[in-house]
Amino acid sequence: MTSSAVVLYGPPASGKDTVTAALSRADASFVHFQRLKAGPGRSTGYRMTDAETLADLHRDGLIVHSNRRYEAEYATDAPELDRLTSQGRVPVVHVGQVEALTALAAYPANWTRVLLWCPEHVTAERSAARGDSDSDARLRAWTETYADLEAHRSVLWSLIVRTDRTPPDEAAALIRQAVRDKAPDRFAPNDLLQEVA
Repeated sequence: MTSSAVVLYGPPASGKDTVTAALSRADASFVHFQRLKAGPGRSTGYRMTDAETLADLHRDGLIVHSNRRYEAEYATDAPELDRLTSQGRVPVVHVGQVEALTALAAYPANWTRVLLWCPEHVTAERSAARGDSDSDARLRAWTETYADLEAHRSVLWSLIVRTDRTPPDEAAALIRQAVRDKAPDRFAPNDLLQEVA
C-alpha cells in the first residue's frame, strides 16, 4: 500500500508551521518533515547539518529535492521520508518553490498538494509579530513566491487555503479530509492570483 504525504507550499508566514501543528494535534500520524539545512538562520524545525554531508547525500542520490534561500541550502531526503512512512506517519513537507512539487512527486507516496496563501501585508505583520530578524528577505521571498506561482498557473492543487481567512484547525480539517479522500489535484491558482494582485 502506498503511503500518504502532504506538501504545503506558500510564501513565508503563510501558516505552514501553524497549520502543521494543528494537523499534528488533530491526528498524531501527521508529522512535520524536518528538512535538512546547512547554513545560517533559523534552526527550529530543521535537522541542521553541513554542506559536506549534503554533498554526500546528493552524490548518493538520496536527496529528493533541495533549494537555496536565505544563504542556506535546504534538502528533503529520501531516508527520512522512508523512516516516517515506514512508521505509518504522514510527513508534511514545507516548500517555497513550485518546482519542488515535481521533484517530490518522484518519491513513491500519495501526495496531497496544498497551497497555503496570505497577502503580502499579512506576511509582513506575521513576520514582525514572530520577531523575524530578516523580515525584508521574507517579503522579497513573498514576491518571488507570487511570481513563481504566476509562472506556473497550470499547476493544479488538491486544496488551496487562504490562511488569513481560514483558522488553522479548519485548514487542518480540510487537509485531513483531502488526504483521506485522496483528493485529486484539480484547483488552479488563477482566482487567488487575481485576488491578491
